[in-house]
Amino acid sequence: RDAETARRRFGSDDDALGIVYTRTGRRFFNDRELEAEIIARLRQALDTVGFWERFETGWVAFDCEIMPWSAKAQELIRQQYAPVGAAANIGLSASLSALQQAEQRGIAVKALRHQTAERLEQAHRYTAAYRHYCWPVASIADLKIAPFHLLATEGTTHVGRDHAWHMATIAEICSADPDLLLATDHQIVDVTDEAAQQHAIDWWEALTERGGEGAVVKPLEFIAKAGGKLLQPAIKCRGREYLRIIYGPEYDTPEHLDTLRQRGLGRKRSLALREFALGIEALERFARHEPLYRIHECVFGVLALESEPVDPRL
Repeated sequence: RDAETARRRFGSDDDALGIVYTRTGRRFFNDRELEAEIIARLRQALDTVGFWERFETGWVAFDCEIMPWSAKAQELIRQQYAPVGAAANIGLSASLSALQQAEQRGIAVKALRHQTAERLEQAHRYTAAYRHYCWPVASIADLKIAPFHLLATEGTTHVGRDHAWHMATIAEICSADPDLLLATDHQIVDVTDEAAQQHAIDWWEALTERGGEGAVVKPLEFIAKAGGKLLQPAIKCRGREYLRIIYGPEYDTPEHLDTLRQRGLGRKRSLALREFALGIEALERFARHEPLYRIHECVFGVLALESEPVDPRL
């Protein structure tokens, strides 16, 4: 909330008013002035809704999505996505042109021409898919920040609150600065009601057909258990076109789908559960003002798990 409170809590003059960092602890913005402007705008929104008084705190930790992801992933786009799209479009366009000429000369290449035309269309869709999530970022006006968890405030975490509470609390904050802050659209689904299930499916299909990435399905409770065991906290359900970015232009052909269906998910799920548990423990220790080394014990545990090899197709 203010520099003096932050210095007492975090012990850093450079980051006294806040910091934006990635899920692996790296600084998100290289531009310190842009980061400071974002923090100032968020602080103003919190002032407007009386957040500090309501939660009796001088600091807050949010979990957010920052868009476009090209704001942080320019190198990934230039080195991976764009070259794949360009090579596929150039190579397949040339191949299709040659096949069309061959067919005009009476050579029996109709089936191959149809297959190449289909592959070229998939390459076009691949390029369109990643471009949908990328736009130039010249200033704060080009960014959107979507908080989806209010993680902690002074002396307490908020993992005991259900996701409906998080969404409602964050929506109020976002309403104070809708140009920068984006309230996440969501649905609460009664999984025992077939009509409610179908409504959620229809909502997801409409969302992804408009170009949306997809949805994250979660239990209503932030920390959910069954039979004394921790349940997976979330699962991403991405749309058909976004998956084209992840798995490649031709991932949805029958032969490739058959390969994807053979993936082993047990190791990935186990890692996700352990990382989640360590993350919550680190957050609890931080809120209790435990020594920094105690927090880092959990953080380094998460980083170690991040280095575990998993099936890249996941």
